[in-house]
Amino acid sequence: MHHNILYVGMDVHKESFTLCCYSAEEDKFFGSQKIAPDSDLVIQYLQSAKSFYDLKAHVVCGYKAGCLGYSLYRELSSTGVDCVILAPSTIPVEKGKKRIKTDKRDAMNIAKCLAHNTYKPVHIPTEETEEIKEFIRMRNDHKLALKRIKQQINAFCLRHKLHYAVGRHKWTQTHLERLRKLKLDIKKRGFPNPHPERKPGYHQ
Repeated sequence: MHHNILYVGMDVHKESFTLCCYSAEEDKFFGSQKIAPDSDLVIQYLQSAKSFYDLKAHVVCGYKAGCLGYSLYRELSSTGVDCVILAPSTIPVEKGKKRIKTDKRDAMNIAKCLAHNTYKPVHIPTEETEEIKEFIRMRNDHKLALKRIKQQINAFCLRHKLHYAVGRHKWTQTHLERLRKLKLDIKKRGFPNPHPERKPGYHQ
């Protein structure tokens, strides 16, 4: 059982991390610091905080789910650090107080949420599950990009009266072969010739 627990809130961005310690027993914050986005620097900070506060204290650190995904969590956990990823939508916001949002205040708020358990943690998938999700996300992005390119080609052909016959299926081998054989008359259609040394009508 840990009698002394030190809570460390981390406001993380791709350019920098802002860290802040909170002692629930003394209800005070200390050690606010901005560092480069490096897990080794985080570990050094945690060790220094323990030396200042209590070498026997158990450290719990956390950050909001965001652009870093699970990478920082895994790097810290692999060294034995007790780390949590907080769901942003579950972190309470003070009502009636309009304050300028700063990285330091975010880190303080995260540390206090860790201490008072006023948040819900994000489920951490296995690395295999995460890789599958990344593959599916990448596949969907490519499918969307392909769809847009097809729409652009269809619109281009329609504008220049090169569209495929009505009722025939597009993007079949026959359709693709037809697209490959299209000849664009640069002079007639008013296209700028990117290769003046070539004669108009070259294959695209």
